[in-house]
Amino acid sequence: MRNRAVERTERCGTSAHAGKICLAGLGAVTVRRVFVISLLCLMLTGAGVARSVNRSTKSGVTGSAKQPAGMMAALHKVQSERIRADVKYLASDALEGRGPGAKGGDLAAEYIARQFKEAGLEPAGDNGTYFQKVPLVGVTTLPGTTLEVKTPRQTMKLKMLDDVVVFNMNRQEVSNVSADVVFVGYGITAPEFGWDDYAGTDVKGKVLLALVNEPLSDDPRFFGGRTLTYYGRWTYKYEQAARMGAAGVILIHKSDMASYGWEVVLSSWSGERSGVADDNDPKLEWASWVQLEKARAMLADAGQNLDTLIAEAQKKGFRATPLPLKVNAHVVSGIRHFESSNVIGKIAGSDPGLKKQAVIFTGHYDHIGIRRDQTGVKIYPGALDNATGAAMVMEMARAVAAAPAKPKRSMYFAATTAEEQGLCGSAYLAKHPPVPVRDILLNLNYDSIKPLGIPREIQAEGYQRTTAAAIFEKTAADFKLTVLEPEHPENGTYYRSDHFSFAKMGVPAFSIEAGTRFSGHPESWVKANLEAMDKSYHQPTDQYREDYDYRSNAVLARFGIALAYRIAEQPGLVQWKSGDEFEKVRKTTSRD
Repeated sequence: MRNRAVERTERCGTSAHAGKICLAGLGAVTVRRVFVISLLCLMLTGAGVARSVNRSTKSGVTGSAKQPAGMMAALHKVQSERIRADVKYLASDALEGRGPGAKGGDLAAEYIARQFKEAGLEPAGDNGTYFQKVPLVGVTTLPGTTLEVKTPRQTMKLKMLDDVVVFNMNRQEVSNVSADVVFVGYGITAPEFGWDDYAGTDVKGKVLLALVNEPLSDDPRFFGGRTLTYYGRWTYKYEQAARMGAAGVILIHKSDMASYGWEVVLSSWSGERSGVADDNDPKLEWASWVQLEKARAMLADAGQNLDTLIAEAQKKGFRATPLPLKVNAHVVSGIRHFESSNVIGKIAGSDPGLKKQAVIFTGHYDHIGIRRDQTGVKIYPGALDNATGAAMVMEMARAVAAAPAKPKRSMYFAATTAEEQGLCGSAYLAKHPPVPVRDILLNLNYDSIKPLGIPREIQAEGYQRTTAAAIFEKTAADFKLTVLEPEHPENGTYYRSDHFSFAKMGVPAFSIEAGTRFSGHPESWVKANLEAMDKSYHQPTDQYREDYDYRSNAVLARFGIALAYRIAEQPGLVQWKSGDEFEKVRKTTSRD
């Protein structure tokens, strides 16, 4: 049964008088006197406390605060049941997991474009359409692929999927590599931290054995302390190895260092993986992950102890170590050239002098698609990841489009493709944006928003790195949401969703998420569902469920709208704070 109070709230629209709100039971009153009361009516929520940042109540809107024109009307237009309906369709079997370049992915893109059109958004894709075509190359590792490791004692034949996953990086149908192995520790070159794992070692043509993550530290001035930097991400390991001229990389999978288990590696790497076709960066011949115990056995055969090597790699001054191992790899791949689309709509700003600048909302609509194993065909519906985020982008677009007054600056709503393949759609969008990069104020991304009731907490790793932090905290206080510090900053989640593509181009960007405390349901129900969601990450069990409560998605959609309206009212651009890793790029693009 739906909450009756929420039903009343969602039916409550704007009054006939400009600058006023109709609140059930209150009559018509001015916006500036009841803004906080209105949000309480919309949310029916309280503030959580766990792992919270202590934010001053002074950041809340006072009785005399003036809100941006149209903002409150837009907030009232958001409906949780429309979000539910969109998620239900996107996660249905008919869409076959929304794989990029597949039938289901195309159906999802067409559906989103229809929603944008019906809402009245201007097309912001290619040639007057809502579609921005993204040229992609899909690569699938085929049977016949082999990887052997010759040790001083034996030749170890690694079993595909059980021991190792191997993936072609040079986009050729066949890749043969026979090369010596070098242990490169974390595989990092970071001059700003006085760290270079490659110093004094020529790794051209070699196969590199490397650790995921980065040197551990409690000092935030050294590799971010507990907060993982991009140097710790597996993507960086492959990129840097390619720049150094290596032939291949074997990453050692250790669940605590990767922050996920081997089953996630399998679901992400056992099928087709895609990359942007016009990516001209250096490429490895192939890349791989190996199970921890198999790596331990390989090294033991070579007279090496894995734990000792990990300890040595942690020390400043570590140097790459040649190993008495040789790898013979025969990688057979299926290559597919295809296109998939980002779907982009625009709401033009109201200020003639400022509307060339914009806030961009993103949420990827793709998921893993279909996988086949020994048990048959499996659909990966991706209900949480990320039908929720795509549905919220659509709902925010509807709400802002329906408001009588538009923000001063423009807003773009983009449902991106191929995020699961390595942020491909957002990378293409960030390099080919609908407005110049220097004119993008902020990217707000939505990814895997838990539908578990009324949220009492909000997370947005990276917001505090930008000059939008004060506005973010003010808006959170108005929504009675406790702002959480990242619970596991060592996992590097900042670099794992579409906002990162914009950050690399210098655009301040972060993803908005719920915390773990919700109202409206027993704590036991919430806890059980949080655990189930964790287990369903990139699994066929990430399915739509009728008992999920999409009020949380509606609240965080309203939050994003309020934040964007307020950002759009500011006199200048949002910037990265001094010393941030993306500050230099922002300054460069602002001059272009």
